[in-house]
Amino acid sequence: MMRHVRIEREFDSFRRKARELVALGVRPEEITWDDGSGQTFLFGAAPSAESARSPEHGAPPAKNVPRGFVEKASLAALHRDGSRWALLYRVLFRLTHGEPELLEVTTDPDVARLTNLVHAVKRDEHRMHAFLRFRRVAPEGPDAPESFVAWYEPDYDIVALAAPHFARRYRNMRWVILTPERTAVWSGSELRIEGGAARDAAPGGDELEELFRVYYASVFNPARTNLALFERHVPPRFHESMPEVAGVRELTRTASARTLAMQNKKVSPSLSYVPAHADHFALARAARGCEACHLYKNATQTVFGEGPVTAPLVLVGEQPGDQEDLQGHPFVGPAGRVLDAALEETGIPRDQVYLTNAVKHFKWEPRGKRRLHQKPNAMEVHACHGWLEAELSLVKPEVIVCLGATAAQAFMGRTFKITQSRGELFDATPWGAKKLLATYHPSALLRMMSDEAAYAEAKAQFESDLARAASLVSFGTASRGSSGKARARATAAAKRGRPHA
Repeated sequence: MMRHVRIEREFDSFRRKARELVALGVRPEEITWDDGSGQTFLFGAAPSAESARSPEHGAPPAKNVPRGFVEKASLAALHRDGSRWALLYRVLFRLTHGEPELLEVTTDPDVARLTNLVHAVKRDEHRMHAFLRFRRVAPEGPDAPESFVAWYEPDYDIVALAAPHFARRYRNMRWVILTPERTAVWSGSELRIEGGAARDAAPGGDELEELFRVYYASVFNPARTNLALFERHVPPRFHESMPEVAGVRELTRTASARTLAMQNKKVSPSLSYVPAHADHFALARAARGCEACHLYKNATQTVFGEGPVTAPLVLVGEQPGDQEDLQGHPFVGPAGRVLDAALEETGIPRDQVYLTNAVKHFKWEPRGKRRLHQKPNAMEVHACHGWLEAELSLVKPEVIVCLGATAAQAFMGRTFKITQSRGELFDATPWGAKKLLATYHPSALLRMMSDEAAYAEAKAQFESDLARAASLVSFGTASRGSSGKARARATAAAKRGRPHA
């Protein structure tokens, strides 16, 4: 005989029915469970004849049930899996009919499934404890007590389970926790569980949220950032109600730069050569004697940065080239001429820009009578970083433009790619500036000249990036000449490049 058992979606309702059915010896496969959710669950085949008993013919006494099962079952009952009632009864039946040690068999499919349901409910309870945020509600009158309201959407029916934690923690507050199915109300002395509420019943924010955001940003550790792992533990759907993590993506986006800034300030070998509180002349003179890495041995001279120390825009390249090494000035070779043309096209006055390189000595290898450029490695870039930091501290630019991947990686870390992030704006506060932007090195355009289409596209993008950087700063008027034409050229160059967010 098949039994259709209707219960409420609560553990006590299941417990009363299950106790009676177990006492009658009704087997799990003889029952379909209905909790009003519109689903019924049946496990097994047809019932056996000996188990088809009825209460009218006398029920045997109730079986003893292990305490561990009651604890696990009361948690699993809070899960939304409609098959949980059939699972709980099947485990109960087995415990009371010949398998009293069943819960210790962790590899048993029923026990494993029960354990998974319990863990899911406990994890949801933990999330509610961690992610729920109260918002202050203005008192309705001068004598009305201050109160707080929180909105939360749990995965499972855990409000009654989780609410006592808040009653203990905030016992001196009056608060309400609203969820779609349940509402927890704490009066200061009594906890009540009532019906659910709509999202718009909760306040949208309060004056404390900006304080949360500022505090979180100030203690954020950029060296321990894993956004994928963070969002696995704190899913994005919870972020709306957690003001302190509203800016976590921006904090993560600039994490590598902030980490690198901390590292370079501590250990860059060139820092021991940098004089304290020096002006630009003293810095350049001290840099001539730098031996922080081996590159000084084959270079003609140190090529230090040049430009006004009040420049609002700093352009950082990779290293001096052959002509720069011979003449002692940055960007005076073929790549420098490409840069000059781009600055002219975009209306940026070179005499109001500070030009420097991530590495101050020319790294090269002989090729016959020629000296061929060699890319500096990460150790050499890091060894020279103290000079770059000193230059930026002195100039205090509004915007930094990195010319090429090596320069960009000196700020943003070794994983930064020009192909992926060219033209994007990044926070540059670790370097004393407002924004940082990376684009091609002018020498990259020189290498593209054999491909007319590729060169034209890269040139337009390069000029667009420079124009975007220039639009963020204010140059003086004395050297700009025809400022109206310069602004028009900058606007046109920006439009020719790819669109920016």
